[in-house]
Amino acid sequence: MSVIELKNINKYFGTGISRVHVLKNVNFSAERGQLILVIGPSGSGKSTFLTIAGGLQTPSSGEVIVENQSVDQLSKKQRDKLRLNHVGFVLQSYSLVPYLKVKEQLAFVRKVKPKGNLNDTELKDLLAQLGIEDLVNKFPGELSGGQTQRVAIARALYANPEIVLADEPTAALDSARVVEVGKLFKELADTRQKAVVVVTHDVRLMEFADKVYEIMDGKLQLKQPSKSAQ
Repeated sequence: MSVIELKNINKYFGTGISRVHVLKNVNFSAERGQLILVIGPSGSGKSTFLTIAGGLQTPSSGEVIVENQSVDQLSKKQRDKLRLNHVGFVLQSYSLVPYLKVKEQLAFVRKVKPKGNLNDTELKDLLAQLGIEDLVNKFPGELSGGQTQRVAIARALYANPEIVLADEPTAALDSARVVEVGKLFKELADTRQKAVVVVTHDVRLMEFADKVYEIMDGKLQLKQPSKSAQ
């Protein structure tokens, strides 16, 4: 059963002659246990697709269903609660709090969401897997771009969400780190039965994916079907 579904999604920006049709009748679904890539060039609509899927912005038309709940029928408070408890975001902006150390970034997650997070052992393993266990006392301004990206991934996964939505999570990483992140996302899907959706132009992640979609000029199509169906 799908944990996230987009039905006939359209998104427009601007009005009149400046109106741009960013997403065009997009249909998509993801189930637990799947790592799905949505690939496409810059400006193709990838980030808009992801933020609509996670309820961070609303479509111009169509329906988004998360955990069997139609997002557009929820109040703002209900949407916020749904995202907090079920959706983990890894966004290009990283959104780390500049005056908090890495360990404090994680503690902040625990303050906002006291229950259902990874336990201490699982968190320690996650930090080690991402190669950032020695960075917990660093501020974001002391980190490289790749380190910042890995901290943002750890913060999103610490909350132990059922759905992980990642926007270009490997953009600042070298090939060795790309493999580690690919393995981590695959393990989240296979072993922990998460639904992991990654929008990216990084073809190095394709070997880990169960499905690959391509988005071009706002249109989404299946490029590589589920491996179990091949």
